[in-house]
Order: sequence, then structure tokens, then C-alpha cells
Amino acid sequence: MCGIFGIYPHKDAAKIAYLGLYALQHRGEEASGIITRQGKKIHLHKAPGLVSDVFDEDIIAGLRGDMAIGHVRYSTTGSSNVKNTQPFYTKTRIGDVAIAHNGNLINAKELRREMEERGSLFQTTMDSEVIAHLLARSPAGNYKEAIIWALSQLKGAFSLALMLNDILIGARDEFGFRPLCLGKLDNAYVLASETCALDLIGAQYVRDIEPGEVVFIFRDNIESVKFAKSSRCAFCIFEYIYFARPDSCIFGHNVYAVRKKLGQRLAVEYPKKADLVMPIPDSGTYAALGFAQASNIPFEMGMIRNHYIGRTFIQPTQFLRDFRVKVKLNPVQGLLKDKRTVVIEDSIVRGTTSRARVKTLRQSGVKNVEMCVSCPPLKHPCFYGIDFPTEKELIAARHSLEWIKEFIGVDDLGYLSLEGMLESMPLEKDKFCTACFNGEYPIKPPKRLLKNVLEKE
Repeated sequence: MCGIFGIYPHKDAAKIAYLGLYALQHRGEEASGIITRQGKKIHLHKAPGLVSDVFDEDIIAGLRGDMAIGHVRYSTTGSSNVKNTQPFYTKTRIGDVAIAHNGNLINAKELRREMEERGSLFQTTMDSEVIAHLLARSPAGNYKEAIIWALSQLKGAFSLALMLNDILIGARDEFGFRPLCLGKLDNAYVLASETCALDLIGAQYVRDIEPGEVVFIFRDNIESVKFAKSSRCAFCIFEYIYFARPDSCIFGHNVYAVRKKLGQRLAVEYPKKADLVMPIPDSGTYAALGFAQASNIPFEMGMIRNHYIGRTFIQPTQFLRDFRVKVKLNPVQGLLKDKRTVVIEDSIVRGTTSRARVKTLRQSGVKNVEMCVSCPPLKHPCFYGIDFPTEKELIAARHSLEWIKEFIGVDDLGYLSLEGMLESMPLEKDKFCTACFNGEYPIKPPKRLLKNVLEKE
């Protein structure tokens, strides 16, 4: 997860960055930050909390300059404390460096240990800080070569917005795990995790940053360099299933349309007779629409979401997840009473959220509850930026379908097949990372990470 944004050159860079982060809030709710450059002066503000809580008009006014990068945080590597909020800023021998990172570096610990043995001092526990130290230690003769050398040392998932002196830089790992797009607003270029951020600020979508590409955005022009040859793409398929906003185009295709297609395929694999089809809002809504249309069963919003409550899956502790489950959605009792109901979920991770939802539906008087999930069972940890790092946290990795059905409390449970999911995608099936479903990792995780997974069982 995480959301990143960058813009240069624009007289209202901080204001535009604020709006861009606001559009990307769904990608991370723990912390927000913006850094700007005004001549040779750097202005930085970051803190735990939502974008609207971290910034106000006075703070934005103080972030002067025509270059800005911003970040909304969802922690995977590094604890949830203020030191680990981004953008990360430091001074190096090649100049001022600020970094906003989305993804997870699987060789960060090894790189960090090596640099610490050579005298490097780290301020945070984030893997993102490793990038700054690599830039500082680069043997390259100029800044372009330094950037390319540093990026070539990284393994794992990274989409980056970097500020290096008076240059805005965007980069994406050779597999393209995480999205990153390029836009244009007036005479300024924009970097964003999703196109919905471009839409909000009125920017024109130009293209996606390609896997293995770094773009250098200067005041008057832009340059592109391929720092790595891509053996294959490994786009995170979870962007289509859950992460991205439905109004975004991810990997070149609209998320809303893909989610509907997942629901349509789910209806083919699990034909149902029911009084209504309802989603678990909001990410399950579009698959439920597709399911209802394909099944010729009425679509209803059987639960109403409190939109002032954030997403539950991305909360860092189980306590907060449980609390938000209770206050986030409320059933429409008059609609549900005595109804045969098909509930569409986008995914089941730990199972606790789905269990609470079903319990609430039962209390509303439904006749029965059959649940269909618009992706296969999640059985393997993700090392590329999703917060389920051990199999112990994945209910489908430890239990049978029948056990999960009983635990959640549904009358029937069906997951979309891996084949059905891939055939619903707008791109060739070999372009996606599906490791969380089948354990086939595009980059083999270090033994250290695999050992940690086993030790935590």
C-alpha cells in the first residue's frame, strides 16, 4: 500500500500535493507528509494521522516552493512511529534527498547491515531509508549515475517519488509490483500512485512509469532512463481486487470494470438462488454488481457504511481492526429480514471482519447467508508491501473451507478460482504477481524472511 505524489514545477505545489494525497488517502491512514523545495530551502511537515488532520491552511502556506512530494503511510516494514513517517529527508554528498516510497524491499536488512558495518548511521527502521544511504555511498560520478546505481542495488517492490536538489524523480522496480503514473498539469509534471489523484487536481494522464524505468523531471524538460531490463511484469493483482479506488486506471485499465468482471465470473462458478445480492461495502460493491447482473438477482445495499470511519484491513493492530468492524457498517434491517441473501466479499484475510459482519446480518433477521469471495483463498505471505507477512495471519493457510465456513458463520462459502480470477483480468495472466494465492514468488524471498514466517507459526 502507501500512496505517493509529486509535482514540479508549480507555484501551488504544496496545495496540489495536499489534494493529491487526499485522493490517495485510501492507500494509507497512519501518517501523512509533504516536503517542498523553495530555491535552496527545504520545508517539511509530516505527522501521524489523516491528510485532513495533519495539514491546515497555515501549514500548507508555510510549505513554500514549486516542487513537492507527498506520502500517505501504511506500515509494513518499520514500526508505526513518527520517525518512520515519510517523506524521508536527508543531506548527502550529491545534495538534498527526499524520498516517498510505496512497496517493500526484501533485501533492505542485508543492505542496512552492510552499510552500518561501514559506518552508516540510520535514523529510522524503514526500508526506504536504505535508498538514501545508497545514494550517499554511490561510486558514480554524477547524480544520474548515482540514482541508477542505487536503484539497481534494490530488490523487491518500489514505486518512488524522489526530490534530488531541483529535480523531481519517479522510479518503479523492474517487475512493476506497485503502480505509478505520470501526469501533466499546466506546465508541471505530476507523479501519483493512482490516476484518481490526477483526476482530482485536473491533471492529464500521460502514461504509466514503466517497470525498470526512472524519469528525471527538470524545470523545462523530462528525461527517461531504463535502469533495469524487465524479465517479466509482476503487477500486484490485489490492486484490482481491493487496494485501488474504483475510479482509478491501474496498469492501464479501469478498476471498476475489472471488479465487475470478477463478480460476473464468480456468478458463473457459484450459481445461486436468492432474494438479493449485497456487498460488503465499499470494495465488494463492484463485484456484487457484476454478480447480481450475471445472476439476474436484485442488487441491494444491505449494509450502509459510515464514511467517517477508515478502512479496517489497513489498521496496524487487531484491537483497532475489531473496533472499526463494529462501528463501520450498519445493516438495513427492514430490507434484510427473512431474505435469502448472497453476500459478496472482495477477500478474506483473517476472517474476523467477515465473522462480525455475518453475525450482524444474522441479528437483522436474514433467512440465510451465502458468501462468495471475488478472489481465491489467501494462503501465502506477501513480501512486496501487503500487511500479511506470516501464514499464521491468513485463515485460509491454516484451515479448510468447511472450517472457515463454520468460523465465519455462513450457510455456504465459495471463493473465485485462480483461473477464474486471472481470466477476468484485462492483461495476460503471466503479467501478475499471484504469490499470495499460489506461493509462486516473482523474486525469491531471502531465507531470513522465509525463516521468520516459519518461526512465527
